[in-house]
Amino acid sequence: MKQKIMIVGNGEVPPGAAGLIDSADLVIRFNDCRTYGAAGEKTDVVAICNTGRPGKARLASAEWASHPALQQADAIWSVRDPAKFTALRAVLAISHPELDDFCDDYTADFARLCVCLGKKHSVISRAVHEAVDTQLQVFAPEPYVVPSSGLIVIAFVLESFRDADLTIAGFGHEGWEGHPFEAERKLVERWIGEGRLSRLRPLEGVAASSIQSAAPL
Repeated sequence: MKQKIMIVGNGEVPPGAAGLIDSADLVIRFNDCRTYGAAGEKTDVVAICNTGRPGKARLASAEWASHPALQQADAIWSVRDPAKFTALRAVLAISHPELDDFCDDYTADFARLCVCLGKKHSVISRAVHEAVDTQLQVFAPEPYVVPSSGLIVIAFVLESFRDADLTIAGFGHEGWEGHPFEAERKLVERWIGEGRLSRLRPLEGVAASSIQSAAPL
């Protein structure tokens, strides 16, 4: 029987899907896990943005560290490879000088936190990020800063768990303008069309959810 993996973003999630999400073998959530509860509670991995202001803010937040999703997770995945973002710093200093702290790296701090919390810590390789950049070019995106954390994680899971049954939920493909969300949506739909993953749809007879977020993953 195939391993069932559920990747749960922070966007709109079909109501009534909590039980289905919680029945998965592996559930991955993001950052502040804002759909936790309404979108189930099972959490095996929390994927986090480990650079810039988001990474710094979470490390300083006792509320984040005590979140029940983080408490029950076995692992934290740092989505941004420090080597990749070190290389990006000089480029962004020219193209986006306002993002002067975007590449500040807190990976080692998250690794130490995981030791304190008794959790595994992994960093998603820059090779995943760069492969995603290449695949996005097929859809001719407008200039962008980086792919979203959500897309990086989906690509990583597709590569790492090739025999699994992968479903995504909570991905509206909208938010921060520095992510190429329209191209990301098209890439995800292509993967769905290829049968590599599926998107959790509203259950029959249930209205659309009001759980929404415009924040980037």
